Amino acid sequence: MTKVTTRTVEYAADGLTMSGHLALPAGTGRRPAVLLGPEGPGLSDVERGRADALAELGYVALAFDLHGGRLLTDPEEMLARCLPLLADPDRMRDIGHAALDVLRAEPRTDPERIAAVGYGTGGAVGLELGRDGVGLRAIATVNGLITGRPGEAARIRCPVWAGVGSEDPIMATAQRDAFTAEMQAAGVDWRLVVYGGAVHAFHHPLSGDERLLPGVGHHPLHARRAWRDVVDLLTECLPVTE
Repeated sequence: MTKVTTRTVEYAADGLTMSGHLALPAGTGRRPAVLLGPEGPGLSDVERGRADALAELGYVALAFDLHGGRLLTDPEEMLARCLPLLADPDRMRDIGHAALDVLRAEPRTDPERIAAVGYGTGGAVGLELGRDGVGLRAIATVNGLITGRPGEAARIRCPVWAGVGSEDPIMATAQRDAFTAEMQAAGVDWRLVVYGGAVHAFHHPLSGDERLLPGVGHHPLHARRAWRDVVDLLTECLPVTE
């Protein structure tokens, strides 16, 4: 464990003033970095805590914002914003690039060693950065198995790890198959882990909130397993060295 320092960073994206959470490990030297994307409702204490945990492991971590500092707990409001966003790769890329610019500008970041880890909509943003040819070292997406425009997955230049619940009605079998077929056809080094019995957003402890959509729920055991799988990916592709 290392001492972590955090601060809020504001930046412009998607016509909004975004408010991200930057977590820095102890020391003064450059470190590998992780761009961390939230589920559809937006940046919450869950993602802030994950950024802090990554900083404890020695990474510079930026949990980025989706909604201009707002957490959209009302399902209708969240879907009204996220569905058009997920249908527009260029908007997702703009949001991702704006956050990535902030992360790269941090003096502690090694700009040549950055990975993207995202959940739901945040995972889709990370995938679109890969499809845009960004030189990431790894991409991890949980619940965000979104296919892109034809042929653009061939621009992904790093391993892609994906996790999904077996009972996820949003990322159902057909969606998973389309995603893996896209990755395979593009020659991407990809992995898919299906967590048995889990539904959508199984990783998120707030996903059992009765205000959220059907087919959404927390699975504590698989949440821990998915986190370990993400950390293993980072250890493999983006090891922390002094």
